[in-house]
Amino acid sequence: MNLTFSPSEAAFRQECRAWLEANVPTENYASGDTREGFFQHVEWEKKLFEARWAVVSWPEGYGGRGATLMEWLIFEEEYYAAGAPQRVTQNGIFLLAPTLFEFGTDEQKSRVLKPMAAGECLWGQAWSEPEAGSDLANVKSTARRVDGGWRLQGQKTWCTRGAFCDAIYGLFRTDPDSERHKGLTYFMVPLDAPGITVRGVERLDGDESFAEIFLDDVFVGDREIIGDVNKGWQVAMATTSSERGLSLRSPGRFIATATRLIALWNRRQDPLLRDRVVQMWMDAQAYRLYTFQTVTRMMQGGSLGADSSLNKIFWSEMDIAGHEVALEMLGPDAEIDEENRWLRDYMFALAGPIYAGTNEVQRMIVANRVLELPR
Repeated sequence: MNLTFSPSEAAFRQECRAWLEANVPTENYASGDTREGFFQHVEWEKKLFEARWAVVSWPEGYGGRGATLMEWLIFEEEYYAAGAPQRVTQNGIFLLAPTLFEFGTDEQKSRVLKPMAAGECLWGQAWSEPEAGSDLANVKSTARRVDGGWRLQGQKTWCTRGAFCDAIYGLFRTDPDSERHKGLTYFMVPLDAPGITVRGVERLDGDESFAEIFLDDVFVGDREIIGDVNKGWQVAMATTSSERGLSLRSPGRFIATATRLIALWNRRQDPLLRDRVVQMWMDAQAYRLYTFQTVTRMMQGGSLGADSSLNKIFWSEMDIAGHEVALEMLGPDAEIDEENRWLRDYMFALAGPIYAGTNEVQRMIVANRVLELPR
């Protein structure tokens, strides 16, 4: 792994840094998980797209820059360092899009990708069900073959920003006699289709984006299937690799958090917490180097695979640890408006070991598929 950036990569860094410095909003947006804040962020997404910064690693024909994965990591570092708004399109551009690039038809890519990048069609991930959260293979929602397409029946829950989205993607059981990983098919579903009910799920922090989605005999055409019928598990595993591994949580996010934590320590000067602040910085740097190694392997033709579970465990637990240090340093001050971001971000970090598959499940995957331990 070569840790020396090339002249073209250094120039790319300077270009994106200059644009971000000139364009990142100076006003604070409301949370992207509130209705007001979500649509504020969508306008920002449109501005990113117009300048071709929304999806830098995508081909130019879909609104990208054809950047390498290493250049994408550079952009992410600069994006978070600039304090730019959160990406409310992430469930589309970071999760569904890589799946479409790998398994989608030319028609699907032409129809879906550019509106997704432009913030014109917002996507939600509809994985979880009342009996299928981390156990994704326990999906009970069904799809029944009819003339020209399928009729969907069932319930999806914990759909992030589902209350505001235009469409969802998820698994449905298309073979009624199948069990577990077999007989599943990966569908894209527009939320304005007849028979769909979207109901918000209340959160402790007051945000309103979570939703449960009820599907009552909803018709979708054959063109909404990604991959082959009854072979959806393989497609879904490509999505989960993106979610747990490279694209959803880039190192730039945690480098920025560690930098903020150091700045907080410099203001507070708590000697009892000094070593833990340093540990957060070291962990963020370790994750950055590990990700560079992963990207180098992928650019040489390798894949992420089950290693993504290691990523997910590490970044989710590092995120909590860093925020716990900040809250200990702040004490009661964490509840006042000036420092409220640490408290809100901590509450979100607590979800990290749960979403994208619980860390207990990820440890089982690491044991079985990475370490090849006996069951």
